[in-house]
Amino acid sequence: HRGLQDRRIDHHRADGQRSPPATQSTVVRAFPIALLQATHPVASRGSGEPDASWRILAPKRRVYPIPGGPPGFVFPVCGAAAVGTIWGFPPAGICRPVPNPSITKAQQKAIQKADTLIEALGWIRKFRDTTTVIKLGGSVVEHPESLRHLLLDIVFMSTLGMRIIVVHGGGKAISRAMDAAGIEPRFVQGRRYTDKATLDIVEKVLATEVNHELVAKIEEYGGRAMSLNFLSTNVLFGEKLELQGPDGGAVDLGNVGEVNRVDRLTIDNLTYAGQVPVIPSMALGPDGEKLNVNADTAATAVAAALGAEKLVVLSDIPGVLRDVNDPESLIHSLTASEARRLIADGTISSGMIPKIEGCLHTLEQGVKKIHIIDGRLRHSLLLEIYTTSGVGTELVRDDAAALATNGAMAVAGAR
Repeated sequence: HRGLQDRRIDHHRADGQRSPPATQSTVVRAFPIALLQATHPVASRGSGEPDASWRILAPKRRVYPIPGGPPGFVFPVCGAAAVGTIWGFPPAGICRPVPNPSITKAQQKAIQKADTLIEALGWIRKFRDTTTVIKLGGSVVEHPESLRHLLLDIVFMSTLGMRIIVVHGGGKAISRAMDAAGIEPRFVQGRRYTDKATLDIVEKVLATEVNHELVAKIEEYGGRAMSLNFLSTNVLFGEKLELQGPDGGAVDLGNVGEVNRVDRLTIDNLTYAGQVPVIPSMALGPDGEKLNVNADTAATAVAAALGAEKLVVLSDIPGVLRDVNDPESLIHSLTASEARRLIADGTISSGMIPKIEGCLHTLEQGVKKIHIIDGRLRHSLLLEIYTTSGVGTELVRDDAAALATNGAMAVAGAR
C-alpha cells in the first residue's frame, strides 16, 4: 500500500518496559524506511537531555517495525518530532530532534537537493500517467544549450511516468535554407507563403532534419523517442487554410493548412509504451498533398485530440507580464476571463494577443491547463511543472478555477 496509513503503536524502552502512560501510545504515520532513516538520529524525551534508556537511531540507526504494518515500514523513536513537523501534525512529546553541528557544507547542499525532491513529490504523483503536449518553437530550437536542458527535462518527465508528446516548428532553420536556395521568404497575415519550392524546403528541414535531430538527442540523453513524419508514420491530417483579405476576398497562402484530424491511436500507443512522439508541424491534405501548418495550431490540435492535462508552449518570453519592462511583474496564474480582461485593458498587447487568444481557444477545446514559459531558461520545464510557484504563466479555464476554489473551501470547512 503506497499511501500513508494512520497507525497506533506502543513505544518500548530499551529495558523491555513500556513507556509512561502519558506517552504510552501515539498516532503516527507509516513511512517508507528510506524516508524515515533520513530523519534526525538524536532524540530526547522532552526534557532537552538525551536519555540512554531509549533506543535511538544513532549511531546504528536502529528502528522499530510497526506492529501489523506492511514489510519495509518502520518508525524511529527519535524521529517523531521531525516527522511530525514534515507532515503537519504536532509531535507527541516523546522525543525532540537535537541540531547536529557536524553537518558539512557538502551535506547541507545534498539536504537542500533532497528538500527539492520532497517538494516535487506531490506534483510527481499528481502528473504520473497524465498527457502533456510540449510545443517547441523555432526560437528555442536555435539555442543548443537551452535545447539540451529542455530535452533532458523531457527525458526526466517521461522517466517519472508522464506521457510526453513534442510538436515542433523550425521557422528560422527554414528561412536559412530558403536564403541558401535563393528564395526570399514571403509572409501573408503572419503565415509563410508556401509554394512548391518552399514546401520542398519546409519538408526537408522541418519534417526530416530538425525532426530526426530532436529524436536522436532525446535518445542520446537516455530517453526513448519516435519520429512521426512523412517518412515514418504521419499523424496530422488537414485541409488548406482559407483566410479573407481586407476586401473580403480569399487570400492565397499556397500549401498552408490547418489540422482537422489527429491519429490519436498511434500517438497513444507510443506514449503508453514509454516513448516520446516527436511531430513536425506538417499535415497531409485530403488528396495527399503536404501542408505547412503553424506549430502553435498543430500543438493545439494534438492537445485537444488527446484530452491532454497540459499544453506547454516554449518560446522566448517568460509568460504574461503586467509591465513588459519589469520581469518581476510576471503573472503566474490566469483564468480565461482574467486573460480576456487583460487584453481589453491593454496589459496584454501586440504580439502576445494572438498567442493568448490561441491559448484561450485551446482551453475551450478541453485542454485543462496551458503553460507559457521561456524555453531559454535552464530546466524551465521542470521548474514550471514540479515546483509550487513555477516560472511562467499558467492559464486555466474558469470552471476549473472555480472547482479548485470550491474544493479548497470544502477541505477547509471539513477541518
